Amino acid sequence: MSDSIGMPRVRVATTSLAGCFGCHMSFLDMDERLLELAKIVEFDRSPLTDIKHCGPCDIGLIEGGVCNAENVHVLREFRRNCKTLVAIGACAINGGLPAQRNHLDLGDCLQQVYVGRDGIEEGGVPDDPELPLLLDRVHPIHEVVRVDYFIPGCPPSGEAIWKFLTDLIGGRTPRLAHPLLRFD
Repeated sequence: MSDSIGMPRVRVATTSLAGCFGCHMSFLDMDERLLELAKIVEFDRSPLTDIKHCGPCDIGLIEGGVCNAENVHVLREFRRNCKTLVAIGACAINGGLPAQRNHLDLGDCLQQVYVGRDGIEEGGVPDDPELPLLLDRVHPIHEVVRVDYFIPGCPPSGEAIWKFLTDLIGGRTPRLAHPLLRFD
């Protein structure tokens, strides 16, 4: 697909692994600039489309850590389809809040949540074969695939994502000034 003057548009996809979806909310917080972005990019899998599997893309934005077998599959498929992969946010970069369980025994965690809580009678750890297999720890995505760029923050602001993307699409090395970095 091309824009109104016939130039090919950059194809951009996004996806989310284990996390809170806050980085995607920041992406959507670009507000009216999403319309500007839509003039120069074609969205593949993203919160703006209903595409379930990423096709070949120029830029892939991914948030969340890797906590189960499905996350590994989605991440590897995403990496294969994206020329440039950008990890967004603390969960993608270092595991974030989901990685807090890395200090605990997974079996003990499951017992506490599904069996040992007050108010749960005849509870049990779910073992439906449809559920993705949990990994013993949550991994940042760079431990599974090669990552080209990182946008830090929890979550990074929509302004930071906009600046980074427009630099990258414009052929400039993305640089985020200190005020655009947010770690809270």
